[in-house]
Amino acid sequence: MEPILELSGLSKVYSGGLKALDDVDLTIRKGEIFALLGPNGAGKTTLIGAVCGLVRPTSGIIRAFGHDMARDWRKARSRIGLVPQELSTDMFEPVHRAVSYSRGLFGLAPDKARIEEVLRSLSLWDKRDERIMALSGGMKRRVLIAKALAHEPDLLFLDEPTAGVDVELRKGMWSIIDEMRSRGVTIILTTHYIEEAEMMADRVGIINRGRLLMVDEKDAMMARLGRTEAHITLAEPRSSLPPEIARFPVELEESGTSLRYRGGDGTGKGKAEVADLTKALIAAGIDYTGIDTRESSLEDIFVTFLGDEESAA
Repeated sequence: MEPILELSGLSKVYSGGLKALDDVDLTIRKGEIFALLGPNGAGKTTLIGAVCGLVRPTSGIIRAFGHDMARDWRKARSRIGLVPQELSTDMFEPVHRAVSYSRGLFGLAPDKARIEEVLRSLSLWDKRDERIMALSGGMKRRVLIAKALAHEPDLLFLDEPTAGVDVELRKGMWSIIDEMRSRGVTIILTTHYIEEAEMMADRVGIINRGRLLMVDEKDAMMARLGRTEAHITLAEPRSSLPPEIARFPVELEESGTSLRYRGGDGTGKGKAEVADLTKALIAAGIDYTGIDTRESSLEDIFVTFLGDEESAA
């Protein structure tokens, strides 16, 4: 698929010596939703700022739409939109004026029909004459998206788009993002709500301490790194397990009253092995009264992966 953004050897070192980005290589495909995950201070916002011209990289190359952002940034920048975490300007402006002004910043002629289309798509049309400062947190977040969409970008950065909004508005944001994808907009999002990335993203990248540790198709990542976990409640406590049970990836817990299985590979292999384990328990004369099985979520994989990285560092 055609690349829309290419980062090569991108680094950012601040004057105090903090390395916010460390030799990042990344290619974004046209039309995809890419989720960039990482803890606070990992470098997510710095990476976005570098592409959007808000942060000057120390070294590396950024190419967007075939343009070198260091030499020909005007042509590329006009096709990029940014939804930041917070709205820090225009608070006293009416909604429609702030959104229209954002379009003008990119040298585009006024287009009332386009502004109305954007505002209606975000359920802001009825709020168009209200000052932004009078809106709820969720509506202010929608204004940020409207401002980013006013100049019709082909690449949109969403930095924590649902932070600080309630569950209902978060679901509304998901619908908006899905609609933008259907229009062909390429989306790069950062989020603390990893279930959002699991639900929406085509590919996932994990960044920590400025280093891009992994990039993969979401489904492939979950298949490769996912696990099945099962907790089996035993009818009688045990101090040890016979060899025919110990051959499974299991361990006793809860003072011998429970057996924990953790294995598989995220493709269903774990469920099949749990079924074999229960048959082996019956054959060994070990009764159980309950079983609770769950598959790894993307959040489980993310937390485990970062924990392993920290341990290896």
